Amino acid sequence: MNVLKLPLASEAVDRSGELRLKPDELARLWKSARILHFASGKFRVKESYELDFQSADQIAQLRKDSSFADGEELFLGIDNGISYFAWCSDASDFESFETLENYQTLRTVGDHLSQLEMGLAIHSQAIANWHHTHQFCARCGEPTLSANGGSLRKCSSDGSEHYPRTDGAVIVLVKDSQDRVLLGRQKIWPERRFSCFAGFVEPGETFEQTVLREVFEESAIRLDSITYLGSQPWPFPASIMISFSAIATNPESAKADGEEIEEIRWFTREQMRAAISDQSLTLPPGMSVARKMIEFWYEKDGADVRDLIGK
Repeated sequence: MNVLKLPLASEAVDRSGELRLKPDELARLWKSARILHFASGKFRVKESYELDFQSADQIAQLRKDSSFADGEELFLGIDNGISYFAWCSDASDFESFETLENYQTLRTVGDHLSQLEMGLAIHSQAIANWHHTHQFCARCGEPTLSANGGSLRKCSSDGSEHYPRTDGAVIVLVKDSQDRVLLGRQKIWPERRFSCFAGFVEPGETFEQTVLREVFEESAIRLDSITYLGSQPWPFPASIMISFSAIATNPESAKADGEEIEEIRWFTREQMRAAISDQSLTLPPGMSVARKMIEFWYEKDGADVRDLIGK
């Protein structure tokens, strides 16, 4: 069971995988479905930033609109008798598309979405990203075609099937024996943002081995007492974040690697609250697993997590 309640971790609909092998049934369901439009990395949304579901007829009109290239129909699942699909297509004129207010990124609208909408959006973006980057067969180089409701791609030449991949990445809440937390700052992040340590699982590694390696590489910290906290998808572009906490055995040796991590800082709860107040610290966004890990640590000792919300 997950320790953390993570915003992107809940399954919103029944994916109904058995229907992926029934193209005629999918075609029938499409006609009455609620359909997301995902274009060039953005979702069609209402003024309230809720997802703007389209009908099949509305998608048909969008297909005729020269503003969008031809796209993929992706079956997402069924909830309470309602079918959900995504239509994923690229904008023809990206510069003009970027100015449209009714298309927004998931990072922008994430905090405004219901559990159902979030689950659908996460699924749509993850699978759309994969389709976008796997247009050709890895075996023979010929074009691939979407199949089975968008759950795989099939080579148009040799018939080989290609399935979506998800990149495993660990993220670690590092603490010491005094229950301070260690955060690091990457050079590419917005100014003053600090977060937990993270990295991708390498071939042949366990999650625990990745935790030890990544934290030591970035901070010179060695760890003990590794504890699983939870996981959530992170489709930017195709990851799943597996979160852990761990205890530093050499906290006095903490040092940024100077490459990926340019600065690291130990925080007590009081120091974190003061740093947020004087604007020397910015935390990760609310929909990230890193933010939930920090909040989980912060409130564990009875501190009011509202001190951090919105900061």
